[in-house]
Amino acid sequence: MTDHNAGSGVAVDGFAIPEAAILAEMQYHPATDAGAAREAAARAIVVRQLLRRAAGLPPTLEPDAEGDAEAIAAHLQTALSLPQADEATCRRYYEQNRRRFRTPDLIEARHILLAAAPDDEEARAAARERGRALVEQLLQRPERFAELAVEHSDCPSKSAGGHLGQLTRGSAVPEFETYLFSLEPGELCRLPVESRYGVHVVQCLARDAGRELPYDAVSERVAAYLEEASWRRAFTQYVSLLAGQSEIAGLSFPRWTAPLVQ
Repeated sequence: MTDHNAGSGVAVDGFAIPEAAILAEMQYHPATDAGAAREAAARAIVVRQLLRRAAGLPPTLEPDAEGDAEAIAAHLQTALSLPQADEATCRRYYEQNRRRFRTPDLIEARHILLAAAPDDEEARAAARERGRALVEQLLQRPERFAELAVEHSDCPSKSAGGHLGQLTRGSAVPEFETYLFSLEPGELCRLPVESRYGVHVVQCLARDAGRELPYDAVSERVAAYLEEASWRRAFTQYVSLLAGQSEIAGLSFPRWTAPLVQ
């Protein structure tokens, strides 16, 4: 059974896991606070010990010896023997999630960057004021955008009149994209946009909505996703099953007693 006394030292079937080992492991588990990082680190070490035991390997805190990882992988391949996603399942998932299988939206844009460090409030305030003035000028004379970009922008794109080319979601900082992707073709953002780089005057030149991809073009991707998701679920269940068959001190684990399923 599993010991839920989180205040005690961490151990698996009497094999103690020193606090120093948990602290060393924490660097690989970033979290919102130290307590969450420590718990994630301790859980990772415990999982490794559970898998070592299941694969017939002795407990150890040393890096995996040659062949250990292969032994664990071979054991999991047997323990988690999962069927491949069949054609009907893949097609059903595709039909229910068509929006996931599209070419990305494209935005053609240009901007004028007024650089200002996030922690320099005086420079930020000045950049905001300059940005508002540029927006007002461009609302009156939109044809001057390239000219004003060359004159005012702190971005290398100034040499191309501020042109950024085609952008997809994720290719720019989120705070910039939030405004950019809300604009219609030809529309100038009426407010200067702030980002970690400074203040931007932004215009959308054109946009190309993503297109739905046919099933035949994504069938392999669908199958790979479903099989990976099935493996992750089964792995989580299997680890919980191993934990339920072990004496674990100092850490809580959910118990899984049902058969492993997809």
